[in-house]
Amino acid sequence: MADELTPETPEEEQPKKIKQRKNGLYPGVSDELAESMRTGWADTELHGLEPIAQAGHTAARREALSQRFPGDRLVIAAGRLKTRSNDTEYPFRASTEYAYLTGDQTENGVLVLEPAGETGHTATLYLLPRSDRENGEFWLSGQGELWVGRRHSLTEAEQLLGIPVKDVRTVADALKEATGPVRNVRGHDSVIEEALTDKVTAERDEELRVYLSEARAVKDEFEIGELQKAVDSTVRGFEDVVKVLDKAEATSERYIEGTFFLRARVEGNDVGYGSICAAGAHACTLHWVRNDGAVRSGDLLLLDAGVETHSLYTADVTRTLPINGTYTDIQRKIYDAVYESQEAGIAAVKPGAKFRDFHDASQHVLAEKLVEWGLLEGPVERVLELGLQRRWTLHGTGHMLGMDVHDCAAARTEAYVDGTLEPGMCLTVEPGLYFQADDLTVPEEYRGIGVRIEDDILVTEDGNRNLSAGLPRRSDEVEAWMARLKG
Repeated sequence: MADELTPETPEEEQPKKIKQRKNGLYPGVSDELAESMRTGWADTELHGLEPIAQAGHTAARREALSQRFPGDRLVIAAGRLKTRSNDTEYPFRASTEYAYLTGDQTENGVLVLEPAGETGHTATLYLLPRSDRENGEFWLSGQGELWVGRRHSLTEAEQLLGIPVKDVRTVADALKEATGPVRNVRGHDSVIEEALTDKVTAERDEELRVYLSEARAVKDEFEIGELQKAVDSTVRGFEDVVKVLDKAEATSERYIEGTFFLRARVEGNDVGYGSICAAGAHACTLHWVRNDGAVRSGDLLLLDAGVETHSLYTADVTRTLPINGTYTDIQRKIYDAVYESQEAGIAAVKPGAKFRDFHDASQHVLAEKLVEWGLLEGPVERVLELGLQRRWTLHGTGHMLGMDVHDCAAARTEAYVDGTLEPGMCLTVEPGLYFQADDLTVPEEYRGIGVRIEDDILVTEDGNRNLSAGLPRRSDEVEAWMARLKG
């Protein structure tokens, strides 16, 4: 009986022995079966492949990275599969830094920029080749081609990505022998980090991570197009939800989550983050992702969700909808206050403005409303100085958006929240008011009402563009939109 077959190649380049399941129904592989599985397969190599749409943009990003760190070896890994339970894995999502620089999304990939000359680098992408047919990997391994699908050959990947490609099984040993300063984006691949353990410093690695975070702040033409695509799919996902609110009432918030997820998977890669499908008082929990509560006529539904495109750019949109199609008087009062706050925030988004300006503008409106309603004692300037409105506003008014829903998060404070807006930046404007069900400081009619309105705003040369303007925001327009969709 043969557990594996190995080609006549050097031992260090041979694939590892294929591990069989402990309780598999077949005890092994006969020599005859192994021979049968090795032969009789057509040549499926793909030829003349065109580069992926973002190949030119990823090349420009790598060039900018090269100029920033002359003389340093730069290592950026995609990451590895993570076990969900026993021998099943979570769906793989490549690290943002890796996908941003390569356009590739396959597990185990590693991008290495080797110093070349005084300022330049030579980029090499290390990937897994197609699963081996000589040793049976393609049908015996749980990650083999017949189990999880065909990988691109290294030659195919090179054509698609526009980067020289080598076998990733050689990269760890090569990195162990590397000399000179090395920088690595940590947290994605333990094998690569172990190979570099005596060659990197936390300070150098953090500088690389920060640079790549800040580099994503201004989007190029391809990225803006992908963000618009993500938003357009998200708009359709919200429409899907409105059409099935009666079914959600008969089941739970899970019906809403599943409905939006269907749109995300059909038109994109996935949802960009866990969908928040918060009905009733759940809307007062900022990141309510359990989505197991009742959906009741007369309550509000706070839906915060975004489709992620196949290139990993995500939308992030929130609407707070009356489940029966009509806001009550108190719901409309709170909703309209948040809408007015968002209008002030969006108006403050423009090139040359401080990042904080839209937050300050939105918060000022909400503080005015809370004073006007008698929930806080003025003047408004005192409320804002002491942050008293935060009991009911809770969070900041927005964040950068891109490949990560909270994009550019590792950027320096002076470049992000204390920075200045530039054309090409994309951010959310999302004020909210949340009156917890057990908040005894507000009238009973307020309790259990949570409202957030969120849109994805692109900074343009002359102001801004609301990428998610396809979804109505004003309360009367929301009601008319819902009535139209429900027929």
